[in-house]
Amino acid sequence: MKFRPCIDIHNGKVKQIVGGSLRDEGDRANTNYASELDAAFYAELYRKDRLKGGHIILLNPAGSKYYEETKRQAYGALKAYPGGMQIGGGITAENAKNFLDAGASHVIVTSYVFKSGTFYRDNLERLLSAVGKEHIVLDLSCRKKGDGYYVVTDRWQEFTDMRLTEEVLTELSSCCDEFLIHGVDVEGRRSGMEEELVHMLGAWSGIPVTYAGGISSLEDLDEFRRLSGGNIDFTIGSALDLFGGNLPYETVKRFQ
Repeated sequence: MKFRPCIDIHNGKVKQIVGGSLRDEGDRANTNYASELDAAFYAELYRKDRLKGGHIILLNPAGSKYYEETKRQAYGALKAYPGGMQIGGGITAENAKNFLDAGASHVIVTSYVFKSGTFYRDNLERLLSAVGKEHIVLDLSCRKKGDGYYVVTDRWQEFTDMRLTEEVLTELSSCCDEFLIHGVDVEGRRSGMEEELVHMLGAWSGIPVTYAGGISSLEDLDEFRRLSGGNIDFTIGSALDLFGGNLPYETVKRFQ
């Protein structure tokens, strides 16, 4: 059970946003925190504290007027901590190697394989051919519907028919090195984690899994360990004092 740090970049700034509020039209999002420090500052901090396997996320699409500045910030973070962080946001088979060459340990893939409610396995195969399984993190961020959790697409707005189960995790683990899974309904809300989801992920035995969403106190971390059996990693964003929250980074960073 390790802490995986994060750097989310929106409109050229390091931010923490409310999950599910991101819209490409107008580059809008409900923002919990916007930093005056650049992405390289946070990457250097994580490097100094020997926190590996965190993620950098570009929250602007390639067509946005802010994309180039967001990408510049991301490249600065990769340069500050080469080999220490993963990167996601607009990853495709065509550009993935560029990010790896810039210093990313892995690319995190979302919209390239999950779009408009559909799973595009052919695109995942193309990415596998381009960079290899050992460099791929598959984002299976999900929302509750009925009696299960389903992978969501298009800025977490549209449900796929892929229900997240241990069988699905086992099947997809042959295509990637790790999973990143946001509990979307609690992401950025500091309102507690998706307990049923955490329990299911902890019960599965396979490749590394990082959970994100709703952890906002040391008590939550104790509960996360209990529910997951200490078998999965976690990330915390807006609840950290680094990003305007109350949870001390100096305490959380000890989970490594």
